[in-house]
Amino acid sequence: MSGEESRKPNKVRIAKCILAHGEISKAEIAARLDLSMPTVFKNVKELMQLGIITDGNEYQSTGGRKAKGLSIADHILYSGGIDITRNHISYVFIDLKGNLLCRKRIRMPYENSFEYYERLHEGFASFLKESGIKSSKILGVGISVPGIIDSQNQLIITSHVLKVSNVSLKNLSQLFEYDVYYENDANSAAIAEFADSGRDAVYISLSDTVGGCIYINQRIYMGEHYRSAEFGHMNLVRNGAKCYCGKKGCADVYCSARVLSGYADGSLDKFFELLQAGEEGAGKIWEKYLEDLAVLVTNLRMVFDCDIILGGYVGGYLKKYIRELNKKAVKYDPFDNDTTYLHTCRYEREASAVGIAMRFNERYFDTLA
Repeated sequence: MSGEESRKPNKVRIAKCILAHGEISKAEIAARLDLSMPTVFKNVKELMQLGIITDGNEYQSTGGRKAKGLSIADHILYSGGIDITRNHISYVFIDLKGNLLCRKRIRMPYENSFEYYERLHEGFASFLKESGIKSSKILGVGISVPGIIDSQNQLIITSHVLKVSNVSLKNLSQLFEYDVYYENDANSAAIAEFADSGRDAVYISLSDTVGGCIYINQRIYMGEHYRSAEFGHMNLVRNGAKCYCGKKGCADVYCSARVLSGYADGSLDKFFELLQAGEEGAGKIWEKYLEDLAVLVTNLRMVFDCDIILGGYVGGYLKKYIRELNKKAVKYDPFDNDTTYLHTCRYEREASAVGIAMRFNERYFDTLA
């Protein structure tokens, strides 16, 4: 546990401990947080009075009275998440436990106009009505955007995917009756992937561009200019193909989803259908893609020496092919005996929307003091 976590009020620490473990007994909480049983009893009682936690199942007894587990209560509060992409908008709602309750994806090409933002908000209002969730129970709405984001000033500094820079999002915020928070899409997806994990990790987003996130000491490393983890612009091939950034040989050129979808009329689904069907051209492209990805992940392993999670559009398909990637990665890594550090993403769809919604859950637990 980090020093910062240990300094938080006990009520916050206990609530987060219950959240992280799903279900846990009072004795286990006391042991994990190094708290006395009277302190645990007092804070648990207050959390129950607030309706935040509830009794769970009875635990196996080793003698004497059976202990009851504690869990976060269902249907108390909810958070909304919205993911903006070049051609689509995704909406989700999660509960206080972080469970994905419902989702919706609509096709709507991005444009920097008030009309677009109005349609985005109308889509959210419609989704809220369909969900049956009361608006009074919404903690806030998080919005993930591909690009470099200044969350504090609600500004898109630059987005290659959306082809905009220096765009204020305050007009969009004013349409909502809830608190609104913005974050980069890869960072948002990483939050969803790292939830309940105390381990350091690197997240690679393999979408139409290659990005990522560095998660150290239970927080995302942002960098001095919000530009950390631009893995797509690490040099992968000396004097290689030209990247949109102007350099040659960037990882983005070789590991983005476009490398695959470009072979199948812009459809990633279609590419993997061809691959599964044994189509020769798709097989050759996939073989080279995995080779280039293996170089990228082993380079990152050399730098960070921690778990690596493969996400983004391609990450959702990789579970079936992870063994092939492992074999290639071993060739480039003389320091590891295996590739157990390499993981596919938990969320194959809507990870960014879920992750940005989780920001409001986290904020809520931090206010329980």
